[in-house]
Amino acid sequence: MENYLSLFETYDVPAAFWVNIQLSFWAAIWALAVGTVLALFRISPIPSLQWFGAAYVNIFRNTPLTIILAFGFLGLFSVMQISLASDLNLSLFRIAIVGLALYHAAFVCEAIRSGVNTVPLGQAEAARAIGLSFLPAARLIILPQAFRGAIAPLGNVLIALIKNSTVAAAGSVATESSGLMKTMIEFRSDLVIPIFLTFALGFVILVIPIGLLTTWASRKLAVAR
Repeated sequence: MENYLSLFETYDVPAAFWVNIQLSFWAAIWALAVGTVLALFRISPIPSLQWFGAAYVNIFRNTPLTIILAFGFLGLFSVMQISLASDLNLSLFRIAIVGLALYHAAFVCEAIRSGVNTVPLGQAEAARAIGLSFLPAARLIILPQAFRGAIAPLGNVLIALIKNSTVAAAGSVATESSGLMKTMIEFRSDLVIPIFLTFALGFVILVIPIGLLTTWASRKLAVAR
C-alpha cells in the first residue's frame, strides 16, 4: 500500500487528468460548432453543400483518430512547420485540440442530423408557409428542436471524446493521462495493475456524471409530440 501511495508523491496524476479535461472541453466546443455547420450542409437544399457534408462525415468518421493526430504532428508541425503557438508544448496541445475537434465534428453532425429527423415535416412546411428561407427556418424552428432531440447522442459523443483524448499522446502531448500512465508503468512495473486501475477509475469518475446528466436532460427537455 505504501508503495502505491508513493506513486502520487512522485507523479502528478490529477494534473494529467486536468490536461485531458482541458483537451476535451476545447475540442467539444469546436466540434459542436463545426458539427452544427456540417449538419446544416447535410440538410441544405443545395446539392454541393450536401455532398461536402456527406464527404466530410464519411472521411473523418472512417479514419482512425490516431492517424489524424499523428498527421497533425508529423505532417503539419514537423514537415510543413505550421505552429499554433510560440511555445512547443502549447502548439502540440492546440494541434491535438484541432485533431480531436475535426474528428468528433463528424459524429456531432450525425447526432444533430438524427435530432433533425425527430422534427415533424410539418414544422418545416409551416416555416416555408410564413415566408422563412432555409437558414432562418433552420435557426428558429428546426435546430432548437433538433438539439433537444439529440441531447442523448451528443452526450455519447462527449463521453467518447473524453476517452479519446488519451490518443493525444500520439500527437506528442505527453503530459496527459495515458502518457503519464506509460511513464509510470515503465518505472514502476511492479505496480502495473494498480496503475491501470487508477487511470480506469479516473475516467469512470469523469464520464459517469455526463451520462447521468445527459440522460436526465434528454428526458426533461424532450419535445412532447
